Amino acid sequence: MTHAPSTALPQPPSLWSAPWHALKREWMLYHLGDQRFRFLYDQAPEDEWVSLDCETTGLNPRTDDIIAIGAVRIRGNRVLTSQTLRLLVKPRKAVSAEAIKVHGLRERDVAGGLDIDEAIQQLLHFIGPRPLVGYYLEFDVALINRALFPILGVHLPQPKVEISALYYDWKQRHLPPYQHGASIDLRLATLMADLALPTRQAHDAVNDAIMAALAFLKLKRLLGEPAPPRA
Repeated sequence: MTHAPSTALPQPPSLWSAPWHALKREWMLYHLGDQRFRFLYDQAPEDEWVSLDCETTGLNPRTDDIIAIGAVRIRGNRVLTSQTLRLLVKPRKAVSAEAIKVHGLRERDVAGGLDIDEAIQQLLHFIGPRPLVGYYLEFDVALINRALFPILGVHLPQPKVEISALYYDWKQRHLPPYQHGASIDLRLATLMADLALPTRQAHDAVNDAIMAALAFLKLKRLLGEPAPPRA
C-alpha cells in the first residue's frame, strides 16, 4: 500500500465551539431521530478517544454486515484496557468463506449475537462524543453508518483519526527530500513492528482496537517531536 490521506489530530474541546460548528450541531440535533442520543453532540471529555474495530461478513461496506465490534477507551497517554467493549452481532447475510479465513468467526459463532440495532446503541453509549481512532477506520465507519442511519437519521458525528495516515506522515518526515512520496508499507504488522509496539492476535476486534490505540499514542508523541535535521 502507498499513500494514505493525512489526518490531523482533533482537538475535542473546540469541536462545536466555532459559530459554524455550533450551527451545524443545532441542525443535527434537530434532525436526530432519537433525542436520547443527544449526548453524541456533547463536548468530548478532554484528552479522551475511543479506538474502534469491526469484523464483518466480507469486504464490501455497502453490502456486507458487521459480526463483531471491539472498542477500547484512551485517556491521556493510557489505553484503558479495563474499559473495553466486545460485541458479537448476528448478521443478516451469510459469512463468506474468505472472511472466515481472516477472523475465524463462523455463522454458528455469531448466531446468538445481538441484533445490529442493539449493538449499535450499545456502541454509541460506549463512545459518547469522544473522537474515534482506528486502522483503516473508514471501512468500519461506513458499515456502522449504514446501520446507524435507519435508527437516528445521522452518521457518526465524532472526529476520526486514521492510524495508517499518521504513520505515513511520520515515515515521510524521516525520508530525505528526494524520497518524499515513496511507497510505504502500511500493513498493521509492519507498523507495529516499526514502532516497537507489542502485538496481539490480529483480526480479533478488541485486539485490533487495542493495537490501534497503542499505535495512536506512540504516533501522537512522535509527531509532536521536532522533525530530524536534514543531511
